[in-house]
Amino acid sequence: MKKRMLKRIILPVVLVGILVGTASFKSDFFAIAKQIEIFTTLFKEINMNYVDETNPAELMDTAIKSMLADLDPYTNYWNEQDVEAARINSAGEYTGIGAMVKTGADAITIVEAYKDYPADKAGLKPGDEIIKIGNINVSDFKEDAGELLNGAPESTIEITYRRQGEVKTTSLKRTSVELNAVPFYKLLDDKSGYIVLSRFNNKASAEVSRAVKDLRNKGAEKIILDLRNNPGGLLNEAINIANLFLPKGELIVTTKSAIEKYNREFFTQNEPIDTHIPLAILVNGRSASASEIVAGSIQDLDRGVIIGARSFGKGLVQRPRELAYGTQLKITISRYYTPSGRCIQALDYRHRDEKGKAIRKTSADYNQFTTRNGRKVFDGGGILPDIQLETSKLADITSSLLYQDAIFDYATKYYYAHQISDPSEFKFTDSDYADFKKFLETSGFKYETQTEKNLDELIESAEKEEIKARIAEETTAMRSSLKNYKKQELDKQKTEIVDLLRDEIIKRYFYKEGLYEYYTQHNPEIEKAQEILSNPVAYSKILK
Repeated sequence: MKKRMLKRIILPVVLVGILVGTASFKSDFFAIAKQIEIFTTLFKEINMNYVDETNPAELMDTAIKSMLADLDPYTNYWNEQDVEAARINSAGEYTGIGAMVKTGADAITIVEAYKDYPADKAGLKPGDEIIKIGNINVSDFKEDAGELLNGAPESTIEITYRRQGEVKTTSLKRTSVELNAVPFYKLLDDKSGYIVLSRFNNKASAEVSRAVKDLRNKGAEKIILDLRNNPGGLLNEAINIANLFLPKGELIVTTKSAIEKYNREFFTQNEPIDTHIPLAILVNGRSASASEIVAGSIQDLDRGVIIGARSFGKGLVQRPRELAYGTQLKITISRYYTPSGRCIQALDYRHRDEKGKAIRKTSADYNQFTTRNGRKVFDGGGILPDIQLETSKLADITSSLLYQDAIFDYATKYYYAHQISDPSEFKFTDSDYADFKKFLETSGFKYETQTEKNLDELIESAEKEEIKARIAEETTAMRSSLKNYKKQELDKQKTEIVDLLRDEIIKRYFYKEGLYEYYTQHNPEIEKAQEILSNPVAYSKILK
């Protein structure tokens, strides 16, 4: 009798649930179908009736990108070339000239020529501007011209490039290029094993594992894992790398989403290499995504010490979805959370300020969490190191110098005017820095402070209210003060700017391997890691 009554109660509830769910689905489906129909008819009318000839492909591309830009920077539409580029990045292998490049409107700039690959053997250098590939002018190519550099193994490619104003040509053969996840590792004098992990491709955990084992066989008694400037990559590789130092069955990261099937917990699956060897992780503001998963799990589980500056704060999870004609949508499906429950994501794209910029939490809004040993840690985006170093942080003006390639361009100028035979003896002098400041005056570099932006808005409002003339004297004085302030900022941030100039210059002469070798003797983050790892009392105190 009770069972029959229970069925009578449950059945209507279930049916109501189904009806509500169905109604909700129909409502969403109708809203989507309605908007698609509106867009389709609008698109058709524009292409049929607009006064000038239209390009349907370009119009659609603009429409898609504008729509996705309203979500977050990581939800992107990928054409066939983008899909292939993502495959290369994940695999760590491709066939090309062996160089990192940046594509501009009129030229492809060599950012880095990988040692002993075709571009390097052909004499191409960072700063060289490729203007013609075969018989194709880069300026005439509307797609990503960088794709023209890739091709079949052993195929010949003719390149015309511009160097310091002089046009040159060269011929080279494409070859298979293998991008190592671990480009450098070394046993230091104090028996610290130093490992650089530059990317999380599908070889990352295997290469880190090999490096750790080799260093231990050589006598390493502690490990320094350098994740600075590592933008991330494959999630499973991040879990496997954390697993090298953590036991099997540990929770490493959780993903949470509005869609239940994307809510997942990821645990270590393998037996570790060493769960006791003292460990330091180096991070900075350009360590993101998978780098933050590794650093966050190591910190929350009190397995090692994190050193440097707060990481980038990229905690949004993307998944590619197949579209028509070989294209894909890379769509954000969830957020990352560390073992303690902290959200890695820094910027909230659901809430924006009056200028449309995503809002970042202030320290007053941070939430407290605890590590396994009960240490206090906080969210707010990214991973805040246990030991913060000023040398790891970048001031606004320094970030602007990097973003506008001022440091890169000056290093190119420096390379063709100086000779360096030994990186360990290289000094970037005061006179060099004075020359750099002169270079900025003619290079087109612009550094606009937030105060200047606010002042421009004030003047614009004053002009509308017809009081601009009345406040002209005050605004002119403010602009003069701001100009002096910016000059002072170059001197105030001299140390960190010189460090970046030195790094870029050393790479020009001795490649990245030479820079990493230089770091082992002249880097404050590595020195601090060595200091902490060599002091068991200080190391334990941080973790407990």
